[in-house]
Amino acid sequence: MSAPLNRLSLNQMTTNQWNVREAVEACARHEVPEIGLWRHKIAESGVAEAARSVRENDLRVSSLCRGGMFTAATAAERQERINDNKRAIDEAAELGTTVLVLVCGPAPDRDIDGARRMVQEGIAAVVDHAGASGVRLGIEPLHPMFAGDRSVIVGLAESITLAEKFDAHQVGVVIDVYHVWWDPDLYAQITRAKGRILGFHVNDWIVPPPDHLKGRGMMGDGVIEIQRIRRAVEAAGYDGPIEVEIFNQALWDAPGEDVMKQMVERYLTVV
Repeated sequence: MSAPLNRLSLNQMTTNQWNVREAVEACARHEVPEIGLWRHKIAESGVAEAARSVRENDLRVSSLCRGGMFTAATAAERQERINDNKRAIDEAAELGTTVLVLVCGPAPDRDIDGARRMVQEGIAAVVDHAGASGVRLGIEPLHPMFAGDRSVIVGLAESITLAEKFDAHQVGVVIDVYHVWWDPDLYAQITRAKGRILGFHVNDWIVPPPDHLKGRGMMGDGVIEIQRIRRAVEAAGYDGPIEVEIFNQALWDAPGEDVMKQMVERYLTVV
């Protein structure tokens, strides 16, 4: 059985050609009840205007992306990253979402172990602010191919181990099928993540991938066992929004309305 429509969320990067209001209004037209927002898009009009658009269209914000990027070469830079994460937490609270997605950052000087320590220290520096704001921090493990430029936290096991250093009510994980589908230990780790799954993102892995970053496919166009992963995530207790997050230049060049129609149809038949 496919996932119900009332759990569908448009992650804003799927329709990167639209600003916040355009994406929100499209969700309302296509009866998509939630939206995952991105900070660089929000910055175009301001947080207050983005929150107003969401309210006026009776939507919910499933998550805000992104926080993290805690790694940096100097102490001053690392402190600025911490300050920026506190601002991101404030933005999430104003938007009415309880989840800030963390993409944790690469090693600034080839010291991957040191970078991972920076990530843990960065989360520790903002977790109380998040708790006081009613926002939970969702660590998103990336595919290992992104370790050099986006995040030293790769694989679901590593992200859970990091999250377990903090209270489960404050820090958890976000599972994106694109980043974890290949893992031979995936289903055991999903079970292990019970009580800490804060988000679930869907898309597909095209063979061969057309681009390092912008190569994700629409659900059903690739090789990921999406429904099997979804059922495992649900068995681990997650019943929240399912975000469609697709970085794909061809979709960004296409009419947004066509992308929305295809997204809803594939969600209902593939997810």
